[in-house]
Formats: sequence, structure tokens, C-alpha cells
Amino acid sequence: MSDPTTYGYLGPAGTFTQMALEQWGLPEGAHQRPFGSVDAALEALRRGEIAAAMVPIENSVEGGVSATLDALAHGDPLVVVGEVLVPITFVLAARPGVRLEEVRRVGTHPHAWAQVRGFVAERLPEAVYVPALSTAAAAQSLAVDPEVTFEAAVCAPVAATNNGLEILADDIGDLKHAVTRFVLVAPPGALPARTGADKTTVVLFQHHDRPGALLELLEQFAVRGINMTRLESRPTGQSMGSYCFSVDFEGHVLDERVGEALVGLKRVCLGVRFLGSYPRADEVEVRVSPDISDDAFHEARAWLDALRTPPAAG
Repeated sequence: MSDPTTYGYLGPAGTFTQMALEQWGLPEGAHQRPFGSVDAALEALRRGEIAAAMVPIENSVEGGVSATLDALAHGDPLVVVGEVLVPITFVLAARPGVRLEEVRRVGTHPHAWAQVRGFVAERLPEAVYVPALSTAAAAQSLAVDPEVTFEAAVCAPVAATNNGLEILADDIGDLKHAVTRFVLVAPPGALPARTGADKTTVVLFQHHDRPGALLELLEQFAVRGINMTRLESRPTGQSMGSYCFSVDFEGHVLDERVGEALVGLKRVCLGVRFLGSYPRADEVEVRVSPDISDDAFHEARAWLDALRTPPAAG
């Protein structure tokens, strides 16, 4: 049994992931537990040590977060029960007394580094990038580790404050409207209620790579009027050229069109991993034309059932 009071997140304290968890809104009396990596958080969830875990899954600049996509595609099944969108604002922080011109190496998470390249090229053209597990981990290391190999960290403002660092430059992101999408992951169980503004996530595995194989998968959505919001390929690790597809699309598994699409995917795919149906963070309702409404599917199925039922003897 999982601990119903503990929620995990990609730590340490001060990450954007923790901000997402707090934005989600924890039950009264709940505890937060940071983990050093996405894999560690999701494995703790699989072992039953926590009730759920908040992890990053997509960034408006860099796209999907590979660590999360891969961890959800493999291992014991988990499901997404909700999502949170967090606007991303970065600062460059250093130990008190360090000046901007003294910075030669910068530590941060790879996705953060990708979002501040313009600032670095302009203000720190000679700076070398040092990877960190998270933006907050970079700030924490800078504050407590005397052997740290960088002079400044790219992190959230709260991480700089929490670790007693000075902000050398603020709002340094190249795109001022960058957003990261986070998902709350839990063990399989009761589905979140259908709201009309829902999203579903699946991972699709092909029988084999051949011409038209991807088109065959995409047709399952197109013919049912389902809009995909994300499609990414990820290596399965089985052999060179072996890929699976991680897909987000509009709708809930209880919607008839979505159910029909999943049946079609199950028919043409080697495997379909259902990763959950859950409310959209932006609460935008899905527009459904009359020909793909639940009523339309019910009427078509009733017509087919009538064809298959022999007339009663007179």
C-alpha cells in the first residue's frame, strides 16, 4: 500500500516541479518528498513508498522530457491523473561577492540551459555549461559544496533565495512566455472523472518498421476526428531503429470516439500502453462535431446490431 500522505517530486526543494506540486494543491496534512531524479521518484511510486509523483513531461521550448517519457513507457504501469502548466522564469545566481564577469562555468539542468543560450551568448560568451540533475540542485550545490565546479547557476528565483545566493541577472530566458508541463503520476486505479476538457496519453509500439506503419497509427485518430496535441518518437532500447511513439490527444477514454480509436490502435499495434485520461490544465473544452459525438457512435452501433440480429419469426 502506498503512503496516502506523501507526494514525491523532482527535487531538491525549489525546483519548478515542486512549484507545480504546490500549484496542484495537496490534501490537508500531506507531505512532500524530493527525489534526485525522475526515475527515482517513479520507482518509489512503483514500490508503494508515496501516493503520487509530480514530474516534468514537456517544455514549450525543448519538447518532451525524455527521462519521464521513457520511465512511463517501461516498467510496471503507472498513469497520469492530472497536469499543471508552470510559466518558467530563470535567474543567474552565484555566491555572495561573485561578479558576473567572474563567471566561467554555469551549472543547470539541460532543459534550462537550452532556454538561456541567447543570454549566455551575449553576456557570458566564454562560459562553459555544467549539467545538473535539476535547476534547484545546481543552486544547492553552489551553496553547500566547496568543491563545486561552476561559479553560477541558472535556476528559479525561489531556489536562489532558499540557498542564500545572489542574483546576478534576472529573467534571463530567451523566450519570455516559456511554459513547462508537469504531470501527477499515480498507480493505476479509478479514472479521473470525464470533464469535457480532457486529455489522454498513450505509448504505441509497432509490430515492425515498414512503409506506412506510422500512417496506419495516425489514421486511427484522423478517421475519428481526434486531435493529437503531442507526438514524439522514443527509442525502445531493443535495437537500432526500434522506436515507440508517445502521444497525447484530446478526449477521455470514456468518450466513444476515444474508445473506438484505442480499439483500432490495439488492433494494429504490437502494444498500447494506456497512461491515463485526465483534465486539461488549461480547461479548454474539446469541440466535437455531430458525426463524432457519443450519440453518433451509439446510433451507428445500434444500426449494426440490428443488422446482425435476425428478424423474429412471424
